[in-house]
Amino acid sequence: MMSDAPGGETLLFLTDEQLRQGIEAMFFAYRGFTADPDRILAGLAYGRAHHRAIHFINRAPGTTVNNLLILLGVTKQSLNRVLRTLVEDGLVQSKVGKSDKRERHLYLTEAGAALERKLSDAQRARMRAAYRAAGPQAVAGFRQVLESMMDTELRRKYQALKESGI
Repeated sequence: MMSDAPGGETLLFLTDEQLRQGIEAMFFAYRGFTADPDRILAGLAYGRAHHRAIHFINRAPGTTVNNLLILLGVTKQSLNRVLRTLVEDGLVQSKVGKSDKRERHLYLTEAGAALERKLSDAQRARMRAAYRAAGPQAVAGFRQVLESMMDTELRRKYQALKESGI
């Protein structure tokens, strides 16, 4: 599939220079995408790991610690450190499983949900503006590029999350 994009991007073969420009664009876009949440998190002495945990707990209330470990791809020790802080600060509630007492189910508290909204509102505003500026075809193409860059197993997890409607 080809587009009428300027600068040779209509080619299926891209030069190293075009690929380098794409890589650099990803670096700078990621900095922009994370800048607003990073400022909010810094005021709370939290980092991006806290943000990712809050995001996915919000997307799947009641998710287990094991599910979160799989989604985030972090070590149990690293996640426990993040969750301990979020629980102690009253942003996340951990409940023992009803059928399996070894499981811990995670929920955002009202304060956690408020923080999640603040973080995601900033990112949604940036993404909405970029999507509007780029147009629907570019948005679909961008999503396709991102999904194609994912490792197979991560793409499966992403698709499952997307299809779950959570």
